Amino acid sequence: MTESHYPRHWVADVLASDGGVVHLRPILPSDADVLVEFHNGLSERTRYLRYFGPTPTLPPREVVRMTTVDYRHRVAILAMLGQEIVAMGLYEGLEADGKPDSAEVAFVVADNHQGRGLGPILLEHLAGIAAENGFARFEAEVLSENPTMVAVFRDAGYQVSRAFDGSTVHVEFLIDPSEALTSVRNARERASEARSIANLLRPQSIAVIGASTDSKKVGNVLLSNIISAGFTGPVFPVNGPGSGAEAAEEEPSGPTSVSRFEPSPRRRPHRQPRPAPPSVRGIRAYPSVRAIPDPVDLAVIAVPASGMDDVLADCLDKGVRTLVVVSAGFGESGEEAGWESERRLAEQARAHGMRLVGPNALGVVNNTTDIALNATLAPHIPGPGRVGFFCQSGALGIAILDAAKHRQLGLSTFVSAGNRADVSGNDVLQYWDTDESTDVVLLYLESFGNPRKFARIARRLASSKPMVAIKSGRAAMTQARASRTWEAGRDDAIAQMVLRQAGVIQVGTITELFDCGTVLAYQPLPTGPRTAIIGNSSVIAALAANTARSSGLDVVASVDLGPAVSQPDLSEAVAVAMADADVDAVIVVFVPPVAVDAADYAHGLMEAVRPADGGDVPIKPVVTTFLAVEGVPPGLSRPGPDGMPVRGSIPSYSSPERAATALARAWKYAEWRNRPAAVVPTIEGTAAEDARSFVREAMVDGARDLTAVESAYVLSRYGIEVVAFREVRTMQEASAAARELGFPVAVKATSASWVGRLDREGARLDLPDATSVLTAFTELQTLTGDDVLHVQKMAPKGLGTSITVSDNESFGSLISFGLSGRLFDALGDRGYRSVPLTELDARELVAEPQASILLEGGPVDEPTDIDALVDLILRISALVDEVPEVREVRCDPILGSADGVSVLGAWMHVGPVPTLADTGPRRLS
Repeated sequence: MTESHYPRHWVADVLASDGGVVHLRPILPSDADVLVEFHNGLSERTRYLRYFGPTPTLPPREVVRMTTVDYRHRVAILAMLGQEIVAMGLYEGLEADGKPDSAEVAFVVADNHQGRGLGPILLEHLAGIAAENGFARFEAEVLSENPTMVAVFRDAGYQVSRAFDGSTVHVEFLIDPSEALTSVRNARERASEARSIANLLRPQSIAVIGASTDSKKVGNVLLSNIISAGFTGPVFPVNGPGSGAEAAEEEPSGPTSVSRFEPSPRRRPHRQPRPAPPSVRGIRAYPSVRAIPDPVDLAVIAVPASGMDDVLADCLDKGVRTLVVVSAGFGESGEEAGWESERRLAEQARAHGMRLVGPNALGVVNNTTDIALNATLAPHIPGPGRVGFFCQSGALGIAILDAAKHRQLGLSTFVSAGNRADVSGNDVLQYWDTDESTDVVLLYLESFGNPRKFARIARRLASSKPMVAIKSGRAAMTQARASRTWEAGRDDAIAQMVLRQAGVIQVGTITELFDCGTVLAYQPLPTGPRTAIIGNSSVIAALAANTARSSGLDVVASVDLGPAVSQPDLSEAVAVAMADADVDAVIVVFVPPVAVDAADYAHGLMEAVRPADGGDVPIKPVVTTFLAVEGVPPGLSRPGPDGMPVRGSIPSYSSPERAATALARAWKYAEWRNRPAAVVPTIEGTAAEDARSFVREAMVDGARDLTAVESAYVLSRYGIEVVAFREVRTMQEASAAARELGFPVAVKATSASWVGRLDREGARLDLPDATSVLTAFTELQTLTGDDVLHVQKMAPKGLGTSITVSDNESFGSLISFGLSGRLFDALGDRGYRSVPLTELDARELVAEPQASILLEGGPVDEPTDIDALVDLILRISALVDEVPEVREVRCDPILGSADGVSVLGAWMHVGPVPTLADTGPRRLS
């Protein structure tokens, strides 16, 4: 196989266990020299364990053999850092030994990269490649004195069998994906991604590249903010010919004005470089990163694109782990050159083993006292707190930080990822999942980079920490995609359902984001919906009660204390409600009487909600409209050591509607979190491998629609039987099919314009004999012009429903449910969930459409068998989850009755998986 035809879909960037990036790719014949260099750099001990002997050099014949592979029976994968091989894995089929489904696997890791988890990563990717090539089992010979290698196989989640033979151990295991294997993979992914973000948010030292002596320059602002925040480690300004800073002094840089990182650096007029200043803001400056004598963890870059190549090379030599690039002019410009520049920047950073935030990023914040990092362009940031915030837009990020500061909402960490060329919201969620300093997560999402992965991470994170999100914008669908998905134009409704499925609280505005985030940050979750409203204004209390009821709360008490209420009376009323076992939450609506000290009322309110055991955090959530203040007023704040509000502070809102809405959202989240733990069920009676093989053979010439017969076969592999039918082209075939199936039968058109019509003109039903079949066949063929018709066995009567799976550019594979017919499609009365589904997801999906009430039956009709519908949905979910090449499915109509469900029609579209992310071995998007 030539170099130009090698399998590029095996190329991947992966994260090592220390959070650094490693590039994986198949070996090429041209790698001979670098392979020899890699081997020569191994220690004698490492070579001995790999080759069972000294092997000081690789014989030329072995070099040729290892670099010239067929990418099927013999495969080798290299782990690269820059142009250097740091690890290598390979397998070779054992067909010659009479084992056609087995391959021998081995790998070796450079001594200075051992302990980074590269062995398990190579094993994951080799197993995925071997399965793709038809192998089912790996075998390996390992020296008895090398228990680490055996542990790699065992700890990966494989069921390993071992046989000892003197000085060696023979290891065998099946490579089929399993629940244990997936669990191990996800745990390792979570740990490595969290570590990579920890490298970003918890650096021990920082270099500001492009640090300027001009206070109007971006580099100066970044350096100033880092210093002002009191960063606990050393800060190194870089301003010199090697940093691109001489250009930075003469060209504006930052989120709104920076030259592009060109695919090929432009030639500029010769300019005498300025000498590096001895210091910037009183700190010694360096001409380049490599000139810094001490280690550097994080580089914050504010230089023009023309200097980016040198910066990346310097950072690699220095061992920098993470880059924050605030420079703009990349993909956000919408121009092809900008996208190409951004792609190349990300590739270069990853090739150098570094993670990249940006470009066009506002920066990052870590308010924990042992770090005190403000590497942003924001003029104001909130004080320390327990809330993590992620957004993309830099300009919006500045407004968000200012609003949080105004509301006294303390942040633990903040990340503005800009264009997300590398680091995305999913990465940061993995960090927050393990971060003990973060209790609440706020997100401003413009898109989902990997929807399936987002849903998986969010569901796990939300089970312990509240997540509140704004999903802005609509994903643009191509006309071709919109024409075949039936879901175009409904992304807002879909977003709500998908986020709710993952336990994410969705809001519509930044104001609502902070309203909800504040109550979650400072108050306990409600244990139920029962709410007491206490106040001194009947009008304001009524507004609160109306909003509370419409938002899902149960108002069990509304106490009007009158406009002239005294501080003791207000405190006593609140204390009574807090002690009432029939009250789960309290809303205090308060407008202070004229000429009184509001501070006394605030103090009384804080004492009234204090637990009987003397603790500081109320046992029930309390929100208020105290003085119509937004955030946490001083009197209702329980200050921490740094003066910022801590848990137990009472949030205030400018209107009763906002207070009630925020509380209601907290209750809905608590209700979701208190549900029984749900897992994606294992579906019995499936033949996934049969379905996978059939689909891959069907798409050998590319993506296509399956025929009705092919679609029915794939569904049958998952225990879904389409009501028996035959394709017919002549009257004789129609008559024979009807007799074979048994009367009564239906004759149906097959073209899209006639299927599913409200007037049912495309079908002739309940045909009792051959004569009626022949008549129906003639009528329909003349009417529709279809060459092929279907003769189908009549199914039991029932309510028509439909299930579809479609590709959504915002959320990935979505499964939807609704009643059958173009009328219900036009009304958009459908429920949506992302794949894969738990049983609870499937039941909620069935109940989602407003018309689902018809499934309950009525005075005449019997109720539909919901369990049968749920089982059918779970089987379809498992199909598209386990055979991702099935891109779209439509089962319609599905007749549901008290005796079960009958699938009358099925259609599928198969094609290449858009991305292997989250459907195979670990890889960065």
